[in-house]
Amino acid sequence: MIEYDILRGPVVTEKSTLQRESFNQVTLKVAKDANRVEIKNAVEKAFNAKVKQVRTVQVKGKIKQRGRIIGKKKDWKKAVVTLMPGQRIDFFEGV
Repeated sequence: MIEYDILRGPVVTEKSTLQRESFNQVTLKVAKDANRVEIKNAVEKAFNAKVKQVRTVQVKGKIKQRGRIIGKKKDWKKAVVTLMPGQRIDFFEGV
């Protein structure tokens, strides 16, 4: 897979913000069929940052109901990437 097809975008939540500040970890939404080695190589190539560890989670889509209509959100994969000390990835620098 191409590196830019693997990385889908950042996950911006309170927990991911605390992880970024406290433990130097970045949470990303990634392709469902990507493995840890591919995610590590994609992050290192795209952001020029050294990666220490990658942990992945399969997130199940929630079931939503609107009246009588029941639907389901898509399943997706989340990767928590721990960076080496001194490395940093900023998604929202100018905001």
